[in-house]
Amino acid sequence: MIDLHLIRSDPSLVKAGLARRGVPASEVDAVAELDVAHRALMQHQEALRAEVKALSREVGMAKKAGDEAAAADLAARSRALGDEEREAAHRAEEAGEAVRALLLVLPNLPADETPDGLTEDDNVVTEQWWPGHDAGEPRPTYAEHQRVPHWEVGEELRLLDMERGAKIAGSMFPLFRGFGARLLRSLGQLALDAHLDAYEEIRPPTFALTETLTSTGHLPKFSDEAYLMERDDLWAIPTAEVPLTSMHRGEILAEADLPIRFTAQTACFRREAGAAGRDTRGLLRVHEFDKVELFAYTTPEQAHQAHLDILRRAEDLLRDLRLEYRILDLCCGDIGGSAARTFDLEVYSPGVDRWLEVSSVSWFRDYQARRANVRYRPAGGGSPVLCHTVNGSALAWARIWAALVETGRQADGSVHLPEVLAPYLKGQLVIEAPSA
Repeated sequence: MIDLHLIRSDPSLVKAGLARRGVPASEVDAVAELDVAHRALMQHQEALRAEVKALSREVGMAKKAGDEAAAADLAARSRALGDEEREAAHRAEEAGEAVRALLLVLPNLPADETPDGLTEDDNVVTEQWWPGHDAGEPRPTYAEHQRVPHWEVGEELRLLDMERGAKIAGSMFPLFRGFGARLLRSLGQLALDAHLDAYEEIRPPTFALTETLTSTGHLPKFSDEAYLMERDDLWAIPTAEVPLTSMHRGEILAEADLPIRFTAQTACFRREAGAAGRDTRGLLRVHEFDKVELFAYTTPEQAHQAHLDILRRAEDLLRDLRLEYRILDLCCGDIGGSAARTFDLEVYSPGVDRWLEVSSVSWFRDYQARRANVRYRPAGGGSPVLCHTVNGSALAWARIWAALVETGRQADGSVHLPEVLAPYLKGQLVIEAPSA
């Protein structure tokens, strides 16, 4: 969340930053006004507490002097003030919770480098790559046999069975089968192996506490997009970012240990509440998908390079997979609520003639770490400092799977896969129609 002290000391800066995201100044004013009321209530409580303590001393003095009547009168006044003090403490606590509730839904300040704009139309394409690009070859033209959507290819080759997935779990829950399941598994293994040079592999729980989702900013604002098991107060994770951000929640790290980097492959669950009737064919938008995530705790000075490292790793995988992609520098109005700056990577999928987002690589400054209370102790001494967090997908597999089977489709209906997957598929890189 945004630093409350910054709202107190420089509200104009906060308003100007959030205005770039389309947030009205009144939302900052609401926090500031409630904070003033909260502090006034705390001061009133403290004054009452001081009076109660003073009266308690006077009761003791009266008893010591043998004046029982005065002691009784003072004690009655002390009890009455004690009741008043407890009521004041309750009101102060409620006001403090109200301040925190407003802060939890106030988005992060965008970085200075984040492009201005309020919609996805204002995002900036910074790079585009395709096989042969580095050699100066023109952007590829895709043949008609590559213009077949992946759900048709998947059904024809018995790789994807959306109908039986829906039978088991409802619509938008895909079922991969045969070589399609092997391909999905191989993609995850490829990525995990590629990241182990610098990132510790984690296998986190698939479910997380409310506090864990609150730490990343997914709660309370995006509760409608998440799956909740009310009986146990557990949420199905929408991304491995959620548990990885809380790996050191409430801890103080040593600066010498930073950056701390994690990678994890997990299933990710999203309700896609607003997706009814939109992009729901095949794997374009699903409720469950596998994804490899990269995450790092850093110092403020390390954050930029950590951000770029995740972006580079996602790019390297796309190049190894021989998929055409582009990078978007997201504008202020299109970055996630917790992010200060985000790059999206999109692959071109010829069968649906669409650019498909397969990774968002974000820098959060100390927004998430403040919610999770993750700090580090500076090597030179001094008070603990909030960490910065960065994370990104490398990669999300459902849409990568779709782009691979569409791009790799041949005129005879088979699918040819990129060479980098050979070690994970026992050398079998051609998917042919199953025999009748």
